[in-house]
Amino acid sequence: MSYKTIVAVLRSESDCEPVLNASISLCSQNDAHLIGIHAEPTMRVAYTAPMEIPDPTIYQQDEEEIQKRSSLVEKKFRDRCNAEGVSFEWRSVRSPTGDGAVSAVSSAHCADIVVLQQRNPDNTNDYADLESLVFESGRPVLFVPYTGHSGKPVKSVLVAWNATRESTRAVFDALPLLMAAEKVEIFIVDPKDTLEQSASMAGAEIAATLSRHGINVTVNSQSSGGVPAASIIENRMSDTQADLLVMGAYSHSRIKEFLFGGVTHTLLDSMTNLTLMSR
Repeated sequence: MSYKTIVAVLRSESDCEPVLNASISLCSQNDAHLIGIHAEPTMRVAYTAPMEIPDPTIYQQDEEEIQKRSSLVEKKFRDRCNAEGVSFEWRSVRSPTGDGAVSAVSSAHCADIVVLQQRNPDNTNDYADLESLVFESGRPVLFVPYTGHSGKPVKSVLVAWNATRESTRAVFDALPLLMAAEKVEIFIVDPKDTLEQSASMAGAEIAATLSRHGINVTVNSQSSGGVPAASIIENRMSDTQADLLVMGAYSHSRIKEFLFGGVTHTLLDSMTNLTLMSR
């Protein structure tokens, strides 16, 4: 199994390098085809006030700015793909909001994996609805931290496992990355006794399944002691020096996580490593 069609969402000129580093690395490892997507709004400014005649000069200036931004992103994408010898295509999208994440959903439906950058909290103009891409695409989404990514191959992976549909989906969506890694850890926070198995055996069955794929996998668990699960996972990522976190997204209600906090919502904001999410 490998990724053969990869969608790279390039929201701005500034995120081109980290997103392309990760995307082209995946392409090289999987001999994959890369689709670059950039979205711009159909209208950036209110061209008229009530009862006034539209000013064509303002419209023209706005359109020129949009075309300039789009052309710069496209050039970065094409130049990098040509330099790396990657099979690629470019898609420029216009939408009412110009949200690249939302605009990429239809392309993502026919892809193996989507790559885009985490929101930058210091950029007040970064309003992309990343959650909608996770919810609506039906595909795994590989988030690149806004702090950057070198493009180095993933060697160590931490799988946040809670035996839900979402975490199961994430594990099998990540198989090409897990199979290429040198080591994989199944990590469980607050394992519980169930009708099927005891807490002490949590993660054992999924580890056995992965080992049949030739994956070097171990299992570890930790009691939270009241510490948020997201913090436990982040600390474990740091302790193991993992390159990639694999996790199911929004095992709880999206609204509940937004209002009260949750692992997905927290890690979308605070991730420092590549993070693959599926739902």
